[in-house]
Amino acid sequence: MAPTQPAPIDRLSHRAFLGFLGTQFFGAFNDNLFKQLLLLLAVPTAVVAVAGEEPAKAADLQGLATMLFGLPFVIFGGLAGYMADRYSKRSIIVGSKVAEIAIMAAGLVAFLATPLIGFTGLWIVLFLMGLQSTFFGPGKYGILPEMLPREQLGRANGLVMMTTFIAIIIGTALAGPLKDAVVSPDLPREQAAAGLWIGSLVCIGIAVIGTIASLFIARLPSAEPTLKLKPENLAVPKEIRTLLRRDKPLMLALLASCIFWLIAGLTIQAVNSLGKVQLGLSDTVTSLMVSLISVGIAAGGLIAGQISRRVSDNAVVQIGMWATVVLCFVFSITLPGGQHLLGFYGSIPVLILTGGAAAFFAIPIQVFLQSRPPEAYKGRMIAVMNQANFFAIVMSGAVYFALDRLIIAADWPRSAVFAAMGLLFLPVAIFYRLDDAPLPEHS
Repeated sequence: MAPTQPAPIDRLSHRAFLGFLGTQFFGAFNDNLFKQLLLLLAVPTAVVAVAGEEPAKAADLQGLATMLFGLPFVIFGGLAGYMADRYSKRSIIVGSKVAEIAIMAAGLVAFLATPLIGFTGLWIVLFLMGLQSTFFGPGKYGILPEMLPREQLGRANGLVMMTTFIAIIIGTALAGPLKDAVVSPDLPREQAAAGLWIGSLVCIGIAVIGTIASLFIARLPSAEPTLKLKPENLAVPKEIRTLLRRDKPLMLALLASCIFWLIAGLTIQAVNSLGKVQLGLSDTVTSLMVSLISVGIAAGGLIAGQISRRVSDNAVVQIGMWATVVLCFVFSITLPGGQHLLGFYGSIPVLILTGGAAAFFAIPIQVFLQSRPPEAYKGRMIAVMNQANFFAIVMSGAVYFALDRLIIAADWPRSAVFAAMGLLFLPVAIFYRLDDAPLPEHS
């Protein structure tokens, strides 16, 4: 085991932390611009010109896109965690950013080739994006406890979540107007996709900037330089299984995190479908609706980081859980005649509040999962967390596909997905409590 060392930086204004913030900001921007472009193409109205079906009756391909992006985390998450502990987390981050440049370049080619090969190339690129994020994740989340003292983690996570979701806001919000500006809504989706190569061109430039920012991250030794690769490292390592069995609060926090990401995965798909199908909005306005959730998460992340220093983390989590349940049910209401209770303008504050509630729930649990494991296990624990969370996201694609089929068969409004989300999250709000026992001090 590597000897424990003091945190290399003692303030959040240090260029090493700012470089880290910039790196993950630009990465989140690229992920969400590209993904939202594909999701907008996948919503039923995007296939009407090809299938000749009514928007409400056509197949929604968002579930497939969501599953393809999440699968690499499930398959390769264990290997990513091993590498994050075996090698310097900074090296993992820099290497991942270089790979991002190549993947965004492949995305440009895939968009241009869509009229010839269909969506196959784009699905492959989406899978590769997930693969890159799989290896980036353990380094991203595991490096914070190595760079910063324990008392800075709450604020640091608040800033990370805030800047991440600012990037998500920009990337998601830009996707809609970009698609509307360069593609006619009457084009078949393969031809529409071919016109979106400009989006990948933007992503290539952003990936280069993010790679440069990663070079400012503090150089750190590996947490476990003698760690050997074992077959079990490709799934859940024995040490992590033992840790989770012995530490019930850690296990429960991991399960709660999974449920949260299941709901989060459903939310983006549900809002895209609600906006384009039930409310009849353009791609620009629909993307704006999705980005409003991230506005709430960014603000909620900053507020939660401050509040967590004054009240118990469990209190913050309870507020977030119950607010999420209530807001999901409010958002699900459709009036007789098919009119959505909130409409576009009424949805604005509810979407922002939903994002804020999500941050209140997610940040304390994320800090708990980062800080609770022993130092030498952090990378593998973060990788297991990512595996579990993205298994939940993959499942959200499958759940959304099933709900889409049910909604079509029962002739329900698209907002019914939010009622299902509220029902899924209700047991978590009733039974889950975050353990407030002191976390291990930073070493």
